Amino acid sequence: MSDEKSESASGNRSFMDRIVHAMGGEPKDQDELLEVLRDAQAREVFDADTLQMVEGAFQVVEMRVRDIMIPRAQMVVLDQEAPLEELLPIITESGHSRFPVIDENKDNVVGVLLAKDLLKYSGGSSNSAEFNMESILRPATVTPETKRLNVLLKEFRAKRNHMAIVLDEYGGVAGLVTIEDVLEEIVGEIDDEHDTEEDAHMRRLADGGYTVNALTPIEDFNETMGTSFSDDEFDTIGGLVMQHIGRMPKEGETTEIDGCEFRIVEADSRRVRVMAVSLTG
Repeated sequence: MSDEKSESASGNRSFMDRIVHAMGGEPKDQDELLEVLRDAQAREVFDADTLQMVEGAFQVVEMRVRDIMIPRAQMVVLDQEAPLEELLPIITESGHSRFPVIDENKDNVVGVLLAKDLLKYSGGSSNSAEFNMESILRPATVTPETKRLNVLLKEFRAKRNHMAIVLDEYGGVAGLVTIEDVLEEIVGEIDDEHDTEEDAHMRRLADGGYTVNALTPIEDFNETMGTSFSDDEFDTIGGLVMQHIGRMPKEGETTEIDGCEFRIVEADSRRVRVMAVSLTG
């Protein structure tokens, strides 16, 4: 019995020695610190969810905006010249609170529209006639796709911004990122049963069709399916499908493009994630 107590005490001292070593003034690296924290969680010093958030915080330091941004093809945008009656269905269906507004060339983001700013125009046709996009448009915050996520999060908090337009190396719009996107990398999606399925771009089904990650490059999709979709305008198959439908599709919705039937398997208010694809020809 005394040997067991001695062994237990020795184990506790070893653990405490590692904590002291990791937190002391001696040189240490991130891997060593994470090992100590995982050991502490295994000993139930804190729970698994807390460990997940700590690991997420470490990952955010290493990640860049391009790693989590919503691609340009999957952005829900509003046309600067569109009348209010055309904007409202898009805003209502998407469920967003902030929308990038594009110019007549559809290349530049000229500002951001907050859905709440449209409330004063909801009283009837007379108010609709008074609608003026420029009067309620807010400046768009921009960020390079190479910026680290921890830096972006600090800027979001300091400037009280919730969304930024992501620019590529040439100054063009590459996508958008929100503060929620960054926080999800820290908190994580606890019960996301689709993580494993989405690791692969395409998975063959028993009926001969495929489940396809919306971010699958069109070139890879063509190679697998024997199709010849152009990637001149869109890089991903999800972007191609969204452009064909003309809006953010809903789960269960289907569309056919050049002999391929696409069914939306998983989507949220911001992006298409997974589709089922079969050849119809």
